[in-house]
Amino acid sequence: MADAGASRLQLQGELQAKKEVAKKYKGVFHGVKVILQNEGPRGLFRGIGCAYIYQMVLNGCRLGFYEPLREGATTAIFNDPKVQSLGVNVFAGASSGVIGAAFGSPFFLVKTRLQSYSPFLPVGTQHRYRNAYDGLRQIYKSEGLGGLYRGVGAAMVRTGFGSSVQLPTYFFAKRRLKQHLGMEEGPALHLASSSVSGFVVCCFMHPPDTVMSRMYNQTGNLYKGVFDCLYKTIKTEGLFAIYKGFFAHLARILPHTILTLSLAEQTNRLMRRVEDRVLPGSIKAKI
Repeated sequence: MADAGASRLQLQGELQAKKEVAKKYKGVFHGVKVILQNEGPRGLFRGIGCAYIYQMVLNGCRLGFYEPLREGATTAIFNDPKVQSLGVNVFAGASSGVIGAAFGSPFFLVKTRLQSYSPFLPVGTQHRYRNAYDGLRQIYKSEGLGGLYRGVGAAMVRTGFGSSVQLPTYFFAKRRLKQHLGMEEGPALHLASSSVSGFVVCCFMHPPDTVMSRMYNQTGNLYKGVFDCLYKTIKTEGLFAIYKGFFAHLARILPHTILTLSLAEQTNRLMRRVEDRVLPGSIKAKI
């Protein structure tokens, strides 16, 4: 729901001066209301299948590659994988996010175009696809493999920004909450830490997210690249145009971050319990 609203708010008034923009969507709740009234629940959840696939690919890479990258870099620099370095953590987070964004980019491309399409109140370039598969097929047929990876640079920048702060901020918040507020390991600590992380992620990720949405949705060569899109957007619409749809994005990224990181913590705890019960002591000593 929030995703559809965010996409349309980001595209609304694209490369138009403020005084020329007709605000079809006036904010998060108004956008949801308008979409629901004109397009029904289907309009709010358009592209959800692609969103699920993208998130599985992205978060699988982010959570899967983060720790090996962090341990490898920490061992190479400090000769001790247990050392916590903010710089190394940021590097590992950004790198794992970039990998995930590169693999999942075609799905996010189709998701953005499906969510941006409206037969009633269109904003930005309109792409009519019957479903996710039809979108992938049409793009590949008309633009080739390169078309499926249109805007991948923006996606990598966006996810690199978000991933570079998500896990480092989460673990930083955990350490500070334990140290200064005396919180103990458990769901409450995970909830508080992931909430802080989600807000910081949205602040860092939203500007490149706006750029990515516009690059994904364009046809032709309206923008030559990430920086050209950023420059044209700010020049034409003002600095705060890159934060269009921020609260809609926050409404999606905050619960997503909370669920992802909290469930990851609980899964790791469960796996450690299973290992303690199943694995013999000689093997556990080597892990």
